Amino acid sequence: MMRRLVILTEIIAPYRIPVFNALAARGDVQLYVIFLSENDPSLRQWHVYKGEMRFSYEVLPAWRRRIGKYNVLMNWGVGAALGRAQPHAILCGGYGYQASWQAALWAKRHGVPLLLWSESTALDIRRAHRLVEWVKRKFCERCQAFVAAGKASRNYLVDLGAPENSIFIAPDAVDVRFFAAAAEKARQQESEVRARHNLPSRYFLYAGRLVVEKGVFELLDAYAKLDEPLRSEIGLVFVGDGVARPKLQRRAATILQGVVKFCGWMHREQIPEVYALAEALVFPTYTDTWGLVVNEAMACSLPVIVSEVAGCVPDLLQDGWNGFTVRPRDVEGLTRSMKMLCDDPESVRRMSSRSFQRIQEFTPEICAAGMVQALQFVFGGMRQ
Repeated sequence: MMRRLVILTEIIAPYRIPVFNALAARGDVQLYVIFLSENDPSLRQWHVYKGEMRFSYEVLPAWRRRIGKYNVLMNWGVGAALGRAQPHAILCGGYGYQASWQAALWAKRHGVPLLLWSESTALDIRRAHRLVEWVKRKFCERCQAFVAAGKASRNYLVDLGAPENSIFIAPDAVDVRFFAAAAEKARQQESEVRARHNLPSRYFLYAGRLVVEKGVFELLDAYAKLDEPLRSEIGLVFVGDGVARPKLQRRAATILQGVVKFCGWMHREQIPEVYALAEALVFPTYTDTWGLVVNEAMACSLPVIVSEVAGCVPDLLQDGWNGFTVRPRDVEGLTRSMKMLCDDPESVRRMSSRSFQRIQEFTPEICAAGMVQALQFVFGGMRQ
């Protein structure tokens, strides 16, 4: 039987479109997506790729403000949108929005199963707030099944009281084929790509927002601790933007030997070129529910150095196999990991191949399949 599934999620993120396209292409789901907003320009400068969307959707009217470090998003018309969609089930992407609770109330009133799609992990720094934890537990009590982004988020849902047999992993994914093909093309045009972006002959890469909590200052300090002869051979490239960029640039200017380059924000079409020519991606975040730049880098066949608190680590990274894990704020650990990659090119080649091998298990189609498993469970197809 074809089930009508409504997904309620925040923005039209580029990495979600391939997942929703894969879900809509299946013969067992009729998909309708309700977005709370088109984008959040205060955080990211993503294009909205509406021309690539192969599923039915609407964007709710919204009011958004940044209040300190908090992102406040209010919507209206949630009930009316659900009434028009007439879902057999609702998959809610989070519990922190007013619209999520409106959807939960609508689901209860109309006898429609509610599912939670969660990326949160036990290592999320927001977990320290008791009120937030209480809200999460109350929302979970209203849900009949759960979709987890990976192993860490699954374990956290269990901590929140979700029955283990009701949790299904739909791994966070990017369009692996797109990134792999774009990276291969860039390598075939290496001289042109290197000149276009003014890239060093060798470099470590960071991609993401330039904010303190992403560990960018520790990464810069770790690079500065590499021996001067090594820094003369390999640079450090930052892709992204954020409030920390001016201070980061000033500190980078004090490193006399070596090259530190800031490329600014890059859209999906550009960034595979920079991934393709890098030695490795370094992602030293203090806290991150997943870290999709790690998926992107692995799809471009890169070793990765990732903070152990990133939600993707249990699924994507095997320490010493396709990269290294480090503790957050561990400058010495970052330096040591970068030096190990510099000193062993053969190991880098093996890790590159293994990254590409591992990421084949994290495609939009596999993510979509996990969502369908949760839907089948709700309607009895997978009950024990």
